[in-house]
Amino acid sequence: MTESSQIRIRRARPADSERIAAFVNRGRPHKPVTPSEVLQRLGAVGFLLAEMEGDIVGLLGWQVENLVVRVTDFLVFPARLSLSVGRALLTEMEEAARELMCEAAILILPANAPPEVLQFWEAFGYQRRDIAGLPRAWREAAREANPLQDQVVLKQLRADRVLQPI
Repeated sequence: MTESSQIRIRRARPADSERIAAFVNRGRPHKPVTPSEVLQRLGAVGFLLAEMEGDIVGLLGWQVENLVVRVTDFLVFPARLSLSVGRALLTEMEEAARELMCEAAILILPANAPPEVLQFWEAFGYQRRDIAGLPRAWREAAREANPLQDQVVLKQLRADRVLQPI
């Protein structure tokens, strides 16, 4: 599998649960998951899968609420594909979020996240922001994801905020 191989992004289906579990267990062997845990997670989170030559090489879990998309899961393996696969996954998620009129995409990083993790997200236009200074709906989405966190990594998806029901 070469970096120049075609990356195909698609939404995960329940039938993918065994392949997803195997992929997660290869990429994150210290925290194994079972196919039934993947199925349960699919009930709460949408997954986008990145495939190359028929193999899963990335996944992105996301939820949308109150015009805010929250990235809940992100894994690319092997790591050498992080930029290309990460870009493909994020582009697909952001396009779908814009269709849903989402104003922002957020993710919660641990306070002690290494600088290279923050640099990875910054390469795609995400920035670390104080939760207290965010608009109310964004702040609520961030607090729901992790009530103990003071900062979030965020990308504004719409220049104009939705101030009345659509």
